Amino acid sequence: MDISIVIPLLNESESLEELSLKIDSVMKENSFNYEVIYVDDGSTDNSWEVIRNICDKNKSFKAIKFLKNYGKSQALHAGFNTANGKVVFTMDADLQDDPEEIPEIYDLIIKKNLDLVSGWKKKRFDPLITKNLPSKIFNLCARITSGIKLNDFNCGLKGYRKEVVKNINVYGEMHRYIPILASNEGYNKIEEKIIKHRPRKYGKTKFGMNRFTHGFLDLITIWFLSRFGKRPMHFFGAIGAIMLIIGFLFAAYLGVDKIYFNPNSRLITEKPEFFISLTTMILGSQFFVAGFIGEMITRNNQNKKYYNIETVINS
Repeated sequence: MDISIVIPLLNESESLEELSLKIDSVMKENSFNYEVIYVDDGSTDNSWEVIRNICDKNKSFKAIKFLKNYGKSQALHAGFNTANGKVVFTMDADLQDDPEEIPEIYDLIIKKNLDLVSGWKKKRFDPLITKNLPSKIFNLCARITSGIKLNDFNCGLKGYRKEVVKNINVYGEMHRYIPILASNEGYNKIEEKIIKHRPRKYGKTKFGMNRFTHGFLDLITIWFLSRFGKRPMHFFGAIGAIMLIIGFLFAAYLGVDKIYFNPNSRLITEKPEFFISLTTMILGSQFFVAGFIGEMITRNNQNKKYYNIETVINS
């Protein structure tokens, strides 16, 4: 199998037939042995009926149906688990990603032995205020935080070596940060290719402005996990140690002052330094406990599925 194409979707019935014909045409023109894996993320329109018809006509098309809407990350995770191709592509189902870009990205990965090639929609047909400008700010923050020099982290069209998608765990809403997840696992041969961005032909976007809020919060999460995810004690333990030292020094100061210098002064418990000492030592102990708990969870964590599949076709 040369290529697997994973396409998560939600209520995209109008575009699926056209997209499928286009993909099949491009694959045959380039003599690729391929599979397309549609992942229906709980659509409420007739997307699944359209997908069933496509799969019946062409056995290179497969499909997974979720019991309900779990999110794009879970859909990609299910598709990655199913993919058999030497190179695995992801793309959106709304016809804004052009299948004709796939052969060039495939050649880049094979010839240059890359781990990942990410599309860059340099010229976009999205609204400036609601999508383009927030996207530029978001990508800037992602570049600074991760150190990965990509201009469009969230582009739906990406190509991966099979080993990459089989060794990363996409969960929550981390689909925006797959290049960072891959880099954290040691897959650092990452390049970017300018691709065409086409206006949405059918339906409307499934993502509102809240995706940027969630995106920035997820960015903070992934930064923390990439730095301390496998050694949480290094973060929580360091903070706990600093606070315990501060608390101990205040307590020692109060004790020495009371015994040797001001035995007739007011009670230690009446001084503000006492409460600073007590608070910092309690917080320091709690940070230490959080670090130990984090270490135990990390060491015992197992990969889990965060979705339930209703139906699989042509598996």
